[in-house]
Amino acid sequence: MDFTVALAQIKPKLGCLDDNMALAEAAIEKGIAAGADLVVFPELALTGYFLKDLVPEVALSLDSPQIQRLKKLSERISIAIGFVEVSSDFRFFNSAVYLEAGEIRHVHRKVYLPTYGLFDEQRYMARGERFRAFDTRFGRVGMLICEDMWHLSAPYILAMDGAMTLICLSSSPGRGVSESEGLGSAAAWQKLTSTSAMFLNCRVFYCNRVGYEDGVNFWGGSEAISPSGEVTDRGALLEEDFVLAKVDGGALRRERIFSPMMRDENLAITVKELKRIDKEKDC
Repeated sequence: MDFTVALAQIKPKLGCLDDNMALAEAAIEKGIAAGADLVVFPELALTGYFLKDLVPEVALSLDSPQIQRLKKLSERISIAIGFVEVSSDFRFFNSAVYLEAGEIRHVHRKVYLPTYGLFDEQRYMARGERFRAFDTRFGRVGMLICEDMWHLSAPYILAMDGAMTLICLSSSPGRGVSESEGLGSAAAWQKLTSTSAMFLNCRVFYCNRVGYEDGVNFWGGSEAISPSGEVTDRGALLEEDFVLAKVDGGALRRERIFSPMMRDENLAITVKELKRIDKEKDC
């Protein structure tokens, strides 16, 4: 099916749940007015990124009023949004929730928590423990959160689980400037999303935030990528944007016929060799 996705490249306020919720609602209403079928937000859109000791203060359970409000809004448009989730045993996760038809369809807890350079997530958050695809009205979907996508096994597992669309929610800071490629982090992400789409024969929707926190600038550049690896729509760099991308449902079918990577992928060999490697490591 053809559909329209909105990438809400917003500028969240650090630790301000109410303000960020209002920002999200405004973007959702804008998407509805524009005829979008799905709106995607960045990583930790409801809280801001460099939370540190604020994590317990802004964490939400899945039955919180904010999530209930988003469930209601999802009766009119499908929503993928990032937040800090608190579990019943008081662990905190960098999570993304996918809501549709008034229900939570899936929650992904970020598996790979960067703790290097600017990042210190593992000090404040618990790790997620799985990658799972799930069914939506747009077909089977997989969600990743920022660093997850830099581990090749993560999008591969989702593709093997039947995902034909990958949604990546991101809070990527701007780093590295060169004359040849411009902003280094933007160039690296653009290569990654395009290559992932091409090799896995899937669509990729990447939504990155903008704004400053603690002197760190987030670069935006949200984009929609077709299953051939071609960028169909891209957001502005370093400023807020609202990207509307029309998705050609037939493009996925055509690409999988023309370049049948997923058809020819041999999961049995992959599993067998990974088991061998794991066994040899234990020796």
